[in-house]
Amino acid sequence: MIQIDDKVLSLDLLKKYFCCDLAKCHGACCVQGQSGAPLTQDEVLILEDILKKVTPFLKPEGIKSIKEQGVAVIDGDGDLTTPLIDGKECAYCINEKGINLCAIEKAWLNKKVDFRKPISCHLYPIRVKDFSTFAGLNYDQWDVCEPARKLGLKENIPVYKCLKDAIIRAYGTDFYLQIEEAARLLEKERDER
Repeated sequence: MIQIDDKVLSLDLLKKYFCCDLAKCHGACCVQGQSGAPLTQDEVLILEDILKKVTPFLKPEGIKSIKEQGVAVIDGDGDLTTPLIDGKECAYCINEKGINLCAIEKAWLNKKVDFRKPISCHLYPIRVKDFSTFAGLNYDQWDVCEPARKLGLKENIPVYKCLKDAIIRAYGTDFYLQIEEAARLLEKERDER
């Protein structure tokens, strides 16, 4: 583990490899799992505000689920998450040419909204756990992401580099630069052994 400001990061974020490979995983992270994507209270307010602009990008089942459950739900662990369609895929999930994508991000790409997608989705496979005095950033190694681990290794892309935009969005450029420096120092230390 390393600490940067008030965040404790797993060394796996610097040492392990990852690069999304949608052609192979088909966006399985949007359709598998026990609950929807984690949300912050602020994101719930944003989703309520932009829902009308996102709705044209949703599939009918997603619209129905959101109408019935709301833009967010409390899951079995007591966490705020996106609602699911029939207890399975995220209500904001759409499918294009066999690939599962996010309707919120599709609206963002089409310049209909300023919100890209929940930060938990953007940061994945980093999972953030807030504690009273710090946040823990861990690497979640889910089996559906095996193609991403293989591609990341092949292309030599560490987890943190793959998620540069998301990390900067969540914590700022200075924080990302500190991660880069920590990775450089770790590599130098390894080379000196």
